[in-house]
Amino acid sequence: MISLSIGHIAQLVSGRLFAPTLGDSNIAQLVVTGSVETDSRLVSAGALFIAKPGEVTDGHNFVQAAKDAGAVAAVVEREISSVDLPQIVVTDAVAALGLLAKAVLALVRAETGLKVIGVTGSNGKTTTKNMLRAILSRGGKTIAPIESYNNEVGAPISVLKIDRETRYLVAELGAGGPGSIAYLADITRPDIAVELKVGMAHAGEFGGIETTAAIKAELLDYLPADATAVLNLDDSYVREMVANRELKKVWFGTAQDADYQASGHQLSLDGTSFDLRWPEDPTGQNTQRVTLKILGEHHVMNALASIAVADSLGVARDQIIAALEELPLAERWRMQVLQAPNQVTVINDAYNASPDSTKAALQTLAQLGRSTGRRTVAIIGEMAELGEFSRLEHDAIGRLCVRLNLGLVIAVGAGAHLVYMGATQEGSYSGEAQFLESVDTALAGVREMLRSGDIVLVKSSKSANLRHLGDALAEVNA
Repeated sequence: MISLSIGHIAQLVSGRLFAPTLGDSNIAQLVVTGSVETDSRLVSAGALFIAKPGEVTDGHNFVQAAKDAGAVAAVVEREISSVDLPQIVVTDAVAALGLLAKAVLALVRAETGLKVIGVTGSNGKTTTKNMLRAILSRGGKTIAPIESYNNEVGAPISVLKIDRETRYLVAELGAGGPGSIAYLADITRPDIAVELKVGMAHAGEFGGIETTAAIKAELLDYLPADATAVLNLDDSYVREMVANRELKKVWFGTAQDADYQASGHQLSLDGTSFDLRWPEDPTGQNTQRVTLKILGEHHVMNALASIAVADSLGVARDQIIAALEELPLAERWRMQVLQAPNQVTVINDAYNASPDSTKAALQTLAQLGRSTGRRTVAIIGEMAELGEFSRLEHDAIGRLCVRLNLGLVIAVGAGAHLVYMGATQEGSYSGEAQFLESVDTALAGVREMLRSGDIVLVKSSKSANLRHLGDALAEVNA
């Protein structure tokens, strides 16, 4: 974060200064020179610690640990008089974090040419964010979230990583319910907003895909007048959300009228290639072949979105493509190809799962099986946060495995039992379906079922913990 005095920070977050021994008037000029953290284990010299209450533990219990690690001050909801550390007392620590992020971003924007890109969508946010980081960092200092820091805590923490040398900020905006994206969009006010896809992720929490679409559309209400919306033309919900909005619209997709169009997709275990058609190019060379090391046709749409953003920002087109083609991996546990013993190939895609992303991964697996002649094995765990749609969607995934003619389907964990049931009830199935009740004991059972040369997809939500099973199959250390 940029250096700010404690007194200035207190003003920005409407907080009250408190110091157990120094006295309030003596701490206002102390300066935070380091990062802003909600985890005391990440605190280093000069940091500001946000004592955030949590479901499992309370950040106020770690104010002493933050002081010992070098924190200059803490933002707290109640005075911790037992710790001799300057404190900014607020009503709501998470709200204060958001206020600070919004204010710091506004300060930096007023002094620099910083551009903010906001990315939302039911699927693909993290991959698109990583692609944009790879492209934009070639042209200047770029800040993007680690992992999936995209909620009311993670997104502001990411924003507060900026300084006056930052040229680009990529903000990943995750949905946590009505108003959640509006909250993050108000903090970031993106110059470019990306709407990737509206899908079934979180549909159980939100009450249906229409509510999800409305939440995703909140981003568009907080754009500056000169902002650009980068939009998925293939998604009817995205088209509908901008139908009556006066925005500068840039479209990507597979349709002929997309500004950035992909066609001619090809898959192999080495990656994914497609023909990219650029918008009008003065050189006349507006079509080129792009070859990603990242696996999966669904990632072509993420690449198109990233290309559209970078091109809109004026990044040289050869640099955009070079950065994408050199990117080795979307992120760990996201369509990560691993070579296991006995010539088995493991595709570990178990960091997250929704019905849409699971279907896309299964379709990729089936295509690879057809092109290589190798047996395909799908190891499926629970897709979380589907609520009332859970039974239907897990059953549908099992049936899809059969329709794709996969060689073997292994459902792991009680939450995935309906995947097994769906597969066994889908007509005549020449393949097999198996159910393993315990994730912790699945490794031995899975190994017994695999054959030399198999291509194995491991897919589940993070909470199902199948990503560790995928690593274990490939003998990768966690």
